[in-house]
Amino acid sequence: MSTTPKPVSKLVEAFARLPGIGSKTASRLTYYLLRRGPEEAQALADALANLHGGTLFCSICCNISESDPCPVCSDAARDRTTICVVEEPLDVQAIENTGAYDGLYHVLHGHISPMDRIGPDDLRMAELITRVKTGAVKEVIVATNPTLEGDATAMYLAETLAPFGARVSRLALGLPRGGDLEYADRVTLAESLAGRRAL
Repeated sequence: MSTTPKPVSKLVEAFARLPGIGSKTASRLTYYLLRRGPEEAQALADALANLHGGTLFCSICCNISESDPCPVCSDAARDRTTICVVEEPLDVQAIENTGAYDGLYHVLHGHISPMDRIGPDDLRMAELITRVKTGAVKEVIVATNPTLEGDATAMYLAETLAPFGARVSRLALGLPRGGDLEYADRVTLAESLAGRRAL
């Protein structure tokens, strides 16, 4: 017989269903909220309750936003001839944090994965094709993850977008800055050699 109150065990189970959170972390989070008092728990409950009601998908780039179009798509200062295609909304944030890109985005919300029965029709590819068909886009930067699924998605995009005249490029792969060659794996080192550039 469990001595844990049902509300506590239910919250632990709910936290444990989140990606990257095991049962120990779920328990720590639950007991942290208990110690912090009802105000902290209510603030979390309010944030969760407003998550879906306060966000929507941008009708242009399919990123999550509070407005439609999103701030990036409605920013006249952005380069409208370049679209960076990413798998998830978090990828947009990662690229924006670099401050090195000033074009537009397109979020696929996943990648092609035959093993998981996810094909092109299950992603936001039709919206991307519509955007590129207009002829205003000069380059599509494919920023999918360097995985088998990411590579498959990149290849599909390159083939599908080729007839529309936009240049399709892929993020460079290779050695991380500050890394030592001796610690690089074979695949990373091979990709670094293949993707070398002039100094």
